[in-house]
Amino acid sequence: MQEEIENRPNPDALLEVVEKEEGEKRRGSLKIFLGMCPGVGKTYAMLQAAQVELNNGKDVVIGFVETHGRRETEQLTKGIPIIPRKIVHYRDILLEEMDLDAILKRKPQLVIVDELAHTNAPGMRHLKRYQDVLEILDAGIDVFTTLNVQHIESRTDMISQITGAPIYEKVPDSIVDMAEIELVDLSPEDLLKRLAEGKVYIPEQARAAALNFFKEGNLRALREIVLRLAAEKAGKDVQEYMQIMHILGPWKISHRLLVAISASPSSETLIRWTRRHAESLKCPWYVVYVETSKVLSEEDQQRLSKNIELAKELGAEIITTTDEDIVRGIFRIAKQRNITQVVLGKPRGKGLIEWFKSRSLLHKLVRESGQIDIHIVGEDESVAAKTPKTFPIIPQSSFSQYGITSLVILAITLLCLWLNQWIGSRSIGMIYLLGIVIIALFVGRGPVIVAAFLSAIIWDYVFLSPRFVIGIQGIENGFVVFTYFVVALVLGQFIARLRAQEKAERRREARISALYMLSQELSQAAGLDEIVIKVIEQLTHVFQAEVAVFLVNPYNNKLSGLPHWASTLKVTEKEAGVANWAFEHGKAAGRFTENLPLSKAYYVPLTTHKGCVGVLGINIPGIQSLSFDQKSLIQAFANQIALVIDRQRLAELAEHARVVAESERLSRTLLNSISHEMRTPLAVITAAVESLSKEDRWMSPTDQRILLEEIKSATFRLNRLVRNLLDMARIESGRFKLKREWTDIHDLINLALKETEKELAGRPLTVNIQQGIPLVRIDFSLMLEALNNLLLNAAIHTPAGSPVELNVSVKKNALVIQVADRGPGIDPEILSRIFEKFYRGTGAPPGGTGLGLSIVKGVVDAHGGKVQVQNRPEGGAVFSIILPLENVPETFPMPQKDETSKV
Repeated sequence: MQEEIENRPNPDALLEVVEKEEGEKRRGSLKIFLGMCPGVGKTYAMLQAAQVELNNGKDVVIGFVETHGRRETEQLTKGIPIIPRKIVHYRDILLEEMDLDAILKRKPQLVIVDELAHTNAPGMRHLKRYQDVLEILDAGIDVFTTLNVQHIESRTDMISQITGAPIYEKVPDSIVDMAEIELVDLSPEDLLKRLAEGKVYIPEQARAAALNFFKEGNLRALREIVLRLAAEKAGKDVQEYMQIMHILGPWKISHRLLVAISASPSSETLIRWTRRHAESLKCPWYVVYVETSKVLSEEDQQRLSKNIELAKELGAEIITTTDEDIVRGIFRIAKQRNITQVVLGKPRGKGLIEWFKSRSLLHKLVRESGQIDIHIVGEDESVAAKTPKTFPIIPQSSFSQYGITSLVILAITLLCLWLNQWIGSRSIGMIYLLGIVIIALFVGRGPVIVAAFLSAIIWDYVFLSPRFVIGIQGIENGFVVFTYFVVALVLGQFIARLRAQEKAERRREARISALYMLSQELSQAAGLDEIVIKVIEQLTHVFQAEVAVFLVNPYNNKLSGLPHWASTLKVTEKEAGVANWAFEHGKAAGRFTENLPLSKAYYVPLTTHKGCVGVLGINIPGIQSLSFDQKSLIQAFANQIALVIDRQRLAELAEHARVVAESERLSRTLLNSISHEMRTPLAVITAAVESLSKEDRWMSPTDQRILLEEIKSATFRLNRLVRNLLDMARIESGRFKLKREWTDIHDLINLALKETEKELAGRPLTVNIQQGIPLVRIDFSLMLEALNNLLLNAAIHTPAGSPVELNVSVKKNALVIQVADRGPGIDPEILSRIFEKFYRGTGAPPGGTGLGLSIVKGVVDAHGGKVQVQNRPEGGAVFSIILPLENVPETFPMPQKDETSKV
């Protein structure tokens, strides 16, 4: 049963793989044709694969392919439909880009997209082409693309150092991780030959390129990098397959080393040996620490932390697991990670007990290893001399526990001397056994052994016949004492072990609960300030400590010299310098470390895969050193905090980018709308004035009156535009103050109809006003402007001669003003956006700024009302202004008007 449990796959890793597969099912698949540099034939190989897919009946299109004028490459594009490129105007230059919207509208099965790392022209939806590809994949469309290894984010620094050329276009590693990789390889000699033949760049550039980037040494280094990258990607894919298929392995496709460490000084030797061996094999290596219920001393915890820090510095991936059986824990991790070689320290010590222990350990290692190779590494003599000597049988406990145990045995002996007159010596043995069980609930395993030994001697000497004689008389007494000692020892050790395991589980539960509470609090935080406040509250509660959080300034990517205002740790200029050192070096610094150890607090960098986003400072008063558990928990907190802060920063950047994009869109819309709206009336005014200024005596008074009427109409239109812009500016500036006054609704309706009389001319207009409508308290001029905009909207967006209705009524203690038309109605998809600023629906007539309905909404909202729009079943649209009614003072008479009037 235990073996079956151990052979189960890691649930977290399995869940991650399953989620990845589910995500891949919902989105399109990505295939990257990867090469070491330009000219190896990536585009050619991609188009060959596209032709195969086309011949297999797949719907394939070319979204963007750059052939560089190569005839053989252009031949492969024949027969594949090409999506026309989008022309972008930028600084008097015409740029061609991939038309993302056209691809999404066409929705093929496969799209060919060249140059994944390309930066799009300004004004495109996304800054980078890989972002376009992600949107295509999200639409369920497969993508073939090309990429050079120097553009992969994690490789750019290394390759830039090798080639001496800066790299500006980068693709995140996450894109490569989600893709299928097809390596397009070419030897450096063949590539240089192609370069000389002019098949990579034009001949004039070939010599300069060869002297710089295309050096043979550079190409060999790039080829090794891309081959290793492809091998790592294949190794990850194999590991995911083994997890999803419940294959424990290992599959010895490539080398993977795992070294088991402990609090022993000899672990330093193991770590360095494994690092050298992994370097010689050019393979990944891991460090595992198996946590048991044994409580480490302060000295052991410091050594363990030092060993783990050494492994991190040397580039190992650290893994911690929990198991009472160390060998079982090691091989469980080894099978999960597809480890091929495990490194362990040679059992040390002399004597019969150590010989049996080493024989047992080695035998178990060999028995459990299966297909995994085992390396037993001996320790240096200098290290062995530093290793503290401990008694091999009795586990270490405090002297007070041994003293308490002895006193309890003495008390039980006195009790048994009193009870001896009523019970026999055999029953007294049971009392001693009960005492050992109780002792085991409160002390360590060492004192339990001492208790079993002392109780057996005292029982035999004081209570067993013959009494007060050293030694066991008779076979029966010897068997009883021996059995008692074994039972007492086993039972006591078993209970002590269970208690130690319970304490260990409680420690782990406390760590998990603390992390859970932190993640829960952070998930509910809104904004960076609230995140930091929650972090400080949780750390203060868990560690009873003073906490400071330093954040990175997003504008210069430097650490702030002052902690966040919510910090409880008082930070001096010196402490701020320590925090800055931790930020710059990406290592823990300050107290309890070897980096600037005289500081007041312990500083941990908040690091993500994208870099450091801040530093966490924590000072726990009254302790001399941090335990391994505390350091692990603080590091786990730091990792969680860093991810949340990074996520919040990304959300803020995304929101800022959205606001900037929306602002640019609104600016373009405003400029286009206003320029058109202003040009038209100004042109009319200019032409009319020029005609009137001419001294032509033949112009009749009628013609002059017509020109003056045109000037008047154009001036009115221009005045309305300026008024709308000013009203919108007032609404958005927050300086929108109402001048409410009691108004007769008939006056508002009559004046609105008078001001829009010209626009509504030639339309059957019906006005229905319910009888007995009370006075309303409104800003007359603003509400008049809102009603005018609704009437003008009905006149502009409906066919000439179509009827318009204006209805006024009272419903549920609210005044309802409705403007209904018989036009084409409103597309249901844009009903929710109809009141947005500068929004103009598709098919709208030329002219207009898209501000009228926005002003209506702003005015009505300011009055505490709401505006609604819906399509009429019989055709057309109806806009409703709903205003709350107030109690009219008695000094104002109720207006008396006809129930219905028609115009």
